[in-house]
Amino acid sequence: MSRLHNIALTFAIATLAMHALQFSTSSAEPEVDCNNAMSTVEMNFCADRDFAAADAALNAAYQKALRGIPHFAMDSPFDAPRWEKALRQSQRAWVAFRDAECKDHVAMFWTGGSGTTVAVLGCMTDKTKERTREIEEAYSER
Repeated sequence: MSRLHNIALTFAIATLAMHALQFSTSSAEPEVDCNNAMSTVEMNFCADRDFAAADAALNAAYQKALRGIPHFAMDSPFDAPRWEKALRQSQRAWVAFRDAECKDHVAMFWTGGSGTTVAVLGCMTDKTKERTREIEEAYSER
């Protein structure tokens, strides 16, 4: 190879590396109009974002409920440790149900088609929002 060719190749590699580094360090989300998502990739992105928001809200409601248990607890067998254990068991069972219903059952209707991810995430989002409402209502009444 000629010296000029080596310099050009080195420059090209350095330029590609710079772009790769810039791309990999960019934490900005792609700009997607979720009210008008058109492609499967956009729909999946929006569905994932919706689920993440619903999951964060559920986690916040669940943590608030756990913190509130001492205010609701009574004498044994309705004391705070047993109440907390019951809520934790309920939540674990609910997560298992949601995942089985959405990831396993709902997915069957799509037979691996391109709408599977959106359908599964939509199901998980809906059920997660519903669970959030249940926890908030139950623990706001006490």
